[in-house]
Amino acid sequence: MENMFSLKGKIALVTGASYGIGFAIAKALYGAGAKIVFNDINESLVNSGLENYKKEGMEVRGYVCDVTDERAVGELIAKIEAEVGVIDILVNNAGIIKRIPMCEMSADEFRRVIDVDLNAPFIMAKAVLPSMIKKGHGKIINICSMMSELGRETVSAYAAAKGGLKMLTKNIASEFGEYNIQCNGIGPGYIATPQTAPLREVGPDGSRHPFDSFIIAKTPAARWGDPEDLAGPAVFLASDASNFVNGHILYVDGGILAYIGKQPK
Repeated sequence: MENMFSLKGKIALVTGASYGIGFAIAKALYGAGAKIVFNDINESLVNSGLENYKKEGMEVRGYVCDVTDERAVGELIAKIEAEVGVIDILVNNAGIIKRIPMCEMSADEFRRVIDVDLNAPFIMAKAVLPSMIKKGHGKIINICSMMSELGRETVSAYAAAKGGLKMLTKNIASEFGEYNIQCNGIGPGYIATPQTAPLREVGPDGSRHPFDSFIIAKTPAARWGDPEDLAGPAVFLASDASNFVNGHILYVDGGILAYIGKQPK
């Protein structure tokens, strides 16, 4: 059973993994034995990411690459294959969100979110698939979202992109499953990261932010998720333990999608 979840000898590329969810997933895969490479959009983020990994005692490689640039991605994958080896595990984590009411959002703003959150995973998967096919195995993990299933005000572009990513996941599974390649998704719920910290601050009088109260009330687990809550699901989907799991979205949301909510008093 221990060997089934081992990633020893595997090379994992996690996009946008300088901090946050991507960093937590990379740390989990490293802990299971994988060799980690990551990218981010500029040198400053890559360098800060390398420092974060160094503090954790991890030896990783970091590369600057814009995942929406098909030529740059092709060069990145070729460089990783030359310097590290063929990628066994791709985690499409890089993403953005623009919280803008739909009627106030420009088409360019909408396109930008689609480009990063949907086109980029397509570009990345397309770049690693040929070598995975030659090698006879591969794992692609797309970081989807509860917004792959739900709508909410101000996130029309994000929800559209994540819904599309869910279906891209299923299509990659359908098209490349015969080559022993599994493509699955992880759909995080609301995760406690530095970016969401202002929403979780407790006021001097002990009051909670309205959004914090809303999330706690909507989550059967009655808490925000921790980045570490994604570790087990990520290792599972990256390992041989999931060799017959394909085209699945594993929601790590504390039960939000299963819950209709409390009855008003």
